[in-house]
Amino acid sequence: MVHVAIMRKQWGLTEKILTGEKTIESRWYKTKHRPWGEIAAGDTVYFKNSGEPVTLKTEVEKVIQYADLTPERVKEILARYGKADGIEAAKTEEFFGRFQDKKYALLIFLRSPVSVPPFEIDKTGFGAMAAWLTVRDIGEIQKQNTTA
Repeated sequence: MVHVAIMRKQWGLTEKILTGEKTIESRWYKTKHRPWGEIAAGDTVYFKNSGEPVTLKTEVEKVIQYADLTPERVKEILARYGKADGIEAAKTEEFFGRFQDKKYALLIFLRSPVSVPPFEIDKTGFGAMAAWLTVRDIGEIQKQNTTA
């Protein structure tokens, strides 16, 4: 499968993925959302900052899914994987505050990040607030360049 992860630009995480500083993408939920159960080793993940075109892609090395999280378990996950997730040690408590009430977490281990020529996507059918898209082929949602 092919995925597009939409990131918060202000967090600067796409740059950290490209430099190899961030090797895990995490998603934390109160209820199961995409890509829960839909992502596996060998899949491709494209990344884009919200409001911007897709600019990089990676391969999925492995995926760990956590269910029935407690605040204590969230702390353990952040302690073990936070740095690889691009979370600076000084911000661990801030992120704990965001995630402590989540019941599900996905850790997506990334490898081989590369820049790609920027392209736009069409999110029609995924919902305006969708932060993760899953398709069989990127061509299904990639907007064609219409400039001549």
